[in-house]
Amino acid sequence: MAVSGAGALTFAEWERKSNAIALGLARRGVVRGERVGLRFGNDNWLEYAVAFFGVLKAGAVAVPLSDQLAPAELAQRLEHSGAVLVLGPGDPPGPEGPGGAPDAQPPEDADLPATGDLPAAGDLAQILYTSGTTGRPKGVAATHANLAYGWGGRRRPFAHSQHLAHGFPIGTNAGQWMLANAVGGHPTVVTLGRFTPGRFAKLIEQYRAGTVFLVPTMAIELLAAKAHTRADLSSVLLLGSAAAPLPGRVAAGLSEAFPNATITNYYTSTEAAPAQTVMLYDPQRPSSVGRPTSGGSVRIATATGEPLSAGATGEVWMRSPTATRAYFGDETATGEVFHDGWIRMGDLGYLDDDGYLYLVDRESDVIKSGAHKVSTIHVEEAVFEHPDVVEAAAFGVDHPSLGKAVAIAVVGGVDHGGLRAFLKDRLEPQEMPYHLVTLDALPRNHGGKVDKRALREAVR
Repeated sequence: MAVSGAGALTFAEWERKSNAIALGLARRGVVRGERVGLRFGNDNWLEYAVAFFGVLKAGAVAVPLSDQLAPAELAQRLEHSGAVLVLGPGDPPGPEGPGGAPDAQPPEDADLPATGDLPAAGDLAQILYTSGTTGRPKGVAATHANLAYGWGGRRRPFAHSQHLAHGFPIGTNAGQWMLANAVGGHPTVVTLGRFTPGRFAKLIEQYRAGTVFLVPTMAIELLAAKAHTRADLSSVLLLGSAAAPLPGRVAAGLSEAFPNATITNYYTSTEAAPAQTVMLYDPQRPSSVGRPTSGGSVRIATATGEPLSAGATGEVWMRSPTATRAYFGDETATGEVFHDGWIRMGDLGYLDDDGYLYLVDRESDVIKSGAHKVSTIHVEEAVFEHPDVVEAAAFGVDHPSLGKAVAIAVVGGVDHGGLRAFLKDRLEPQEMPYHLVTLDALPRNHGGKVDKRALREAVR
């Protein structure tokens, strides 16, 4: 795993330094099953990678945390997880105890601490907190069996590529899978401390990356900045988008910006991983998020899990191909989401006759306007078709007679009257915007998802 501008890490160094971290944790009294917070920024991926596996080797449980969390958010996660220690850049304990710099040279014969047997497959390995865009963040607990699914043997994902470039932050599910790719995939993983379209495009060019992963907002920024016109991106054979649905117009734009790449949309959640659907961009199905892969399954069902027929809209459920995750310390919430290997995604959608999944909306984002239910995803797709719209988000606001109505926030130099006229032939009357606002940027959480609660507050 290498980081542009921040050095590189070989497997031998990774093994030796993480052993030293594990030894230091044991000497500080950390025992099997205890939780250790890992608070790192995106410019500290190398130190984070070392610390993460040091925690696991010590038999402890890693709690990844972004350094962008507000103090109150950080405190809530540490209290909820019961973390006994927090490690950050420059202060993971080396073999001499606290304060040992992670770049200091530990002994060449640094061994794992005497913590007994290696962790069992069912032992807890990681607690990862959800984004909290629809409520209080929940701690999603994953076992070693869950995290290790699909790795080992001769399977080496992304073998077409010598380098994989990504823009995912620490503390997110997508970021954790990039860490897994650094362990079990074929390519060397490269990333940036801070994403900008120009720097990311140059990173791809510098390493001739064959595989690239980003979130839709990064794709939108890259296209809007025309960064692809100032860097050679011809090496990219696979471009994957994750964390949110990829608008059809954006996927089409990526196809032009990365002429040799297959554009792929990945759909999963922190709760459902490693279950996922994958969609190779198809102009005939521009809004589909694909079909299940990696041994998982997907179905549309009622709230109690009863399957619905093709074409019927209902709740999206995914089945994990391995041990499922759970909400740490919350049996009630776990029982509401996890059922016999199936995970309730919190999204509404439908399957077509060929088994392709289409998302209608996040269940909590559906706008109940009078007698109608309005899909914000559908509204956003229509708005994105306007050539002057750079970004867009639809959300519900109070209405004096309908209860709720559609509000749309856009980024870009678009005339509101012109946009309404543009949408008139594309949206039903109940889907038309009651309120329009232009912003310099959409509010997002550290994982890149639009914060619609912040949008609602902004237009009050």
